[in-house]
Formats: sequence, structure tokens, C-alpha cells
Amino acid sequence: MKTLRFSIRIEASKEKVWNTMLEPETYKAWTAAFAEGSYYEGSWKKGSRIRFLTPEGEGLTSMIVENTPFKFISIKHLGMIKNGVEDLDSPESKAWAPAFENYTLAERDDATEVIVDMEVTPDFEDFMQKTWPKALDRLKAICEA
Repeated sequence: MKTLRFSIRIEASKEKVWNTMLEPETYKAWTAAFAEGSYYEGSWKKGSRIRFLTPEGEGLTSMIVENTPFKFISIKHLGMIKNGVEDLDSPESKAWAPAFENYTLAERDDATEVIVDMEVTPDFEDFMQKTWPKALDRLKAICEA
């Protein structure tokens, strides 16, 4: 497993960036870079289960490991979802799960730096290297609009 890091400077308060990242409608807008129509079900509260899904019912089942509002959130991906069914035990799921995805927000002058650290397997590294910058650009555009 390899940890990738991405960051972007957004000319907005950390509160605005945080809320834009996590509110259902704006979440859909910036994560469309990964899959059009992406959404989540569940809560961002520490200890909660959350599901990240495509309109076709595919995605990830995860847990919120840490949530320090406006500063840090840690997601532990536990397995996959196929046809709406969670898969925690197949060799395919066990090959990469658990994997962490962490977001750190830091104030930099009158802006917010968003730092994303994500564990990936080699087969997803190229996709993530290409897609994360697009997703963060979308987040920036929404926050700065």
C-alpha cells in the first residue's frame, strides 16, 4: 500500500471549505471527478459508518475514525459495495482494506490549505494521481464562487 498526498490552497475560511467538502449537495459536485453522481450515506460523526456510492450502487463501506471539525477527518475504508451489498471478506476487498483517507485543513494567511493523504494499491495509483487534482480543483471553484 502506498500513501499519496495531494494539496490545494483555497481562498476561503476553513469553515466554508469544511462544510463544502461534507454537505451532501456540494460533496456530490466536487466528487463527481471520481464518478458522476457520487454521494454518501451515513454520518461524518466519529465512530460512524458511512458508505460512499455511485448511482449504480457500487462503492466503499467505511468508518469515520476521527473528526475534529474544521481541522481533520480520518476515514477508514473497510471494504467494497457491489450491487448494494457490502463485501468485507472477499480476497478483492482484503487486498486493500483497511485503507485510510485523511483530510487536514490548515489556515494559511487568509486561505485554507486542504491536504489529502490516501492509501492506495498500485492498481489505483494512476487513477488517483490523475483524478485527485481535478476533484480538488472542483472543490476550490465551489468554495471560491
